[in-house]
Amino acid sequence: MTGKLIIREARQDDLAALITLFAADDIGGHGDTTDDSAYADYLKAFSAIAAAPDQTLYVGELSGEVAGTFQISIATTLTGRGASFMIIEAVQTRSDLRGQGIGGQMIEFCIAEAKSRGLVRVQLISNGKRKDAHRFYERLGFEPSHLGFKMALK
Repeated sequence: MTGKLIIREARQDDLAALITLFAADDIGGHGDTTDDSAYADYLKAFSAIAAAPDQTLYVGELSGEVAGTFQISIATTLTGRGASFMIIEAVQTRSDLRGQGIGGQMIEFCIAEAKSRGLVRVQLISNGKRKDAHRFYERLGFEPSHLGFKMALK
């Protein structure tokens, strides 16, 4: 990796790069696309995330370009005596930049942020097909602990 990775909140002018990053993901199956007709959907979602007090979308920037992204949400439950924790979502590194430590720096940022906020844990889910990602998360200290379930409504 040449240059220093800068992790910052995503801006609306990052949207095209983020859409391209998600559309290139052939495993996720989220239906992301660079088709211009979908831009309004992405803009609406970006605006909702930016307005939410407990959600933040970040980019990892390298040499002035978006190299990766992730989103965090802070949740509080009654279990654990009202524990608050961080959920990490949508972690992506540009395919041409994988294996250079970008993903690790982004996750380390999340962990440091969670500690600074006094949160009790950091958690994430990963598509069952992403075996390389699972090994990556385990190397960073995450442990598989729960089985997740989803139901598509659309």
